[in-house]
Amino acid sequence: MELKLLPGKPYPLGAKWDGTGVNFALFSENATGVELCLFNENDEQTHRLELRETTAFVWHCYIPGVHPGQRYGYRVHGPWNPEQGQRFNPAKLLVDPYAQAISGRVDWSQPIFPYQFGGEDADLNRDERDSAAGVPKCIVVNPYFDWEHDHPLRTPLADSVIYETHVRGFSIQNPEVPEQLRGTYAGLASPASLRHLKKLGVTAIELMPVHHFVNDSHLVEKGLTNYWGYNTLSYLAPAGRYAATGEDGNQVSEFKAMVKALHREGIEVILDVVYNHTAEGNHLGPMLSMRGIDNATYYRLVADNPRYYMDYTGTGNSLNVRHPQVLKLIMDSLRYWVTEMHVDGFRFDLAATLARELHDVDRLSGFFDIIHQDPTLADVKLIAEPWDVGEGGYQVGNFPILWAEWNGKYRDTVRRYWKGDDGQLSDLGYRLTGSSDLYQHDGRRPYASINFITAHDGFTLHDLVSYNDKHNEANGENNQDGANDNNSWNMGAEGETHDEGICYARQRQMRNLMATLLLSQGVPMISGGDEICRTQGGNNNAYCQDNPISWYDWSPTEEKEAMVAFVCRLIEMRKTHPNLRRRKFFQGRAIHHSADIAWYGTNGKELSEAAWNAGWIRSFGMLLNGQTLEATDELGNQVSDDTFLILFNAHHEAVSFALPRPPAGGRWRVTMNTNDLANPFKTVHTRTRIKVEGRSTMLLCEKKAKENILP
Repeated sequence: MELKLLPGKPYPLGAKWDGTGVNFALFSENATGVELCLFNENDEQTHRLELRETTAFVWHCYIPGVHPGQRYGYRVHGPWNPEQGQRFNPAKLLVDPYAQAISGRVDWSQPIFPYQFGGEDADLNRDERDSAAGVPKCIVVNPYFDWEHDHPLRTPLADSVIYETHVRGFSIQNPEVPEQLRGTYAGLASPASLRHLKKLGVTAIELMPVHHFVNDSHLVEKGLTNYWGYNTLSYLAPAGRYAATGEDGNQVSEFKAMVKALHREGIEVILDVVYNHTAEGNHLGPMLSMRGIDNATYYRLVADNPRYYMDYTGTGNSLNVRHPQVLKLIMDSLRYWVTEMHVDGFRFDLAATLARELHDVDRLSGFFDIIHQDPTLADVKLIAEPWDVGEGGYQVGNFPILWAEWNGKYRDTVRRYWKGDDGQLSDLGYRLTGSSDLYQHDGRRPYASINFITAHDGFTLHDLVSYNDKHNEANGENNQDGANDNNSWNMGAEGETHDEGICYARQRQMRNLMATLLLSQGVPMISGGDEICRTQGGNNNAYCQDNPISWYDWSPTEEKEAMVAFVCRLIEMRKTHPNLRRRKFFQGRAIHHSADIAWYGTNGKELSEAAWNAGWIRSFGMLLNGQTLEATDELGNQVSDDTFLILFNAHHEAVSFALPRPPAGGRWRVTMNTNDLANPFKTVHTRTRIKVEGRSTMLLCEKKAKENILP
């Protein structure tokens, strides 16, 4: 079929269908020529069209009669001078950075590398073989979707409970999900999946990467895959591998339908996004997209030797966020997912990389400036993983005021405390109360702290209390990968055991950790599957395990049902009581002495400064005064709540606590006890003293006199 090439427009970038044809636009500042290649449904190239129009470094055209479903890619001409950072090679088919859907996978057996193998300077010798057979194809999509009455939920971050999960792993083994939908966007939106999430009471799911990504060659050679997905190829295209409807563009509408279904149940969708690097690796990596479109524009190159890449991520390259076009790509991607896909927020992987203007991490970098002034992103949740692998990359507590952060210090301190390490009390006080030492100094609130004890990276909650050491043999790296310092404790036996005492201790310890998380100020993030005691068999780096090691096991057991019920009740309690999710830090310069919070030793007296610094203390109480919230409801009414006393005992023996006098003159009653696995929320009235068993937590409540609780 003969096609008519019209000039088209330089904006918007990407391939846009208007009902009668498609406008194609690609940015390349240093290219000398661009060709648009069209493919049929068998991935056979049918047209190779030279783009003659350029505007502000954007190469563009309009083709009437092209429709959604059309496959395409680009070939870009320009200088081949790797030592100067120029790696143009028109023999290599390239994925459009603005593609909204992609079909197919990378075939590592094809000549997808731009250079000839062999020798120390292999990357300097250009390879002239055509790579089209090994490169995924871009898909023109139909932008229409009936959102009905869907709208942003805008759940306040302070009221959020986040559930981190994986699209495939969540439902792939759930027998209540129709088989053809398991492991897909539709599976996550199935009635069985929604029932579980709704029952838990979480307010948001945080999806591990769903941008179209690549399976690394070294994993493919081992018969493994990049299960986690932190190897992005395209920032606007949802991964087709998670679509029950196939990879021909339908993955876009299926993703939208998933978001709409979750929103109907009051559950927001947060995306884990990887704007710090791409799947093209270092100077010896493949040529799939940006490297061939304009290498020096899209990547951070070594200033005095641009043959090589700056690598702040440990993956071979870092995106060049100093360049206006790269910032535009990131911002266009974020806006697209908000406006067109209706997502509610983003968690930025290795976010410190995005803040590097020159080499050092800079809080005033252009990336933050642009995000802060963008009205589309004003109401969405922005969460940073506040570190990268470069020098000075650990930046917990140092992100700008609109950002929340994964609080790695919270994770480490809580783990150490419950493991029984010395000297954790002083730091634990800050972690339980929203980490004011990290977030209060620059005007942020407790909800800047995303509290977590486990996440996708590391042990599951079950494994945290079941293994002293990592067991990553299945990864094929001789157990050398993954973190060695996990602050874990197996409670007396490595791995699975039939010892009833150890099993009981592990169940209690999991409840201690979960209760600590959900009773802390800040925003709790639960690692998906922890509520059903998910295990990875001691693997703390299951990034390449797309198999039962990583998948959720939904087979019912009494242990799982009891843990789910425990988590559900804690989340319900947190959502009901504003005293457990304060929007402001506690009063006073220090957390140790204040009218709204008090700390007690086992003798019923407030902790002294000496006690705070005593390394041996494992048992203490934290009183949260519900009459001092300093909050009003939407009608301006002063809000008050119950007063709570949380008793923590990380000592191996039981401790007798002398109880402080309730602030309102009432009586204490126990409302949660992690030592009672059968009935942890049984109400027990008490007066002046109570016994807290070894390694357990109790929550006591003094009922307030007048009901006035935030909804």
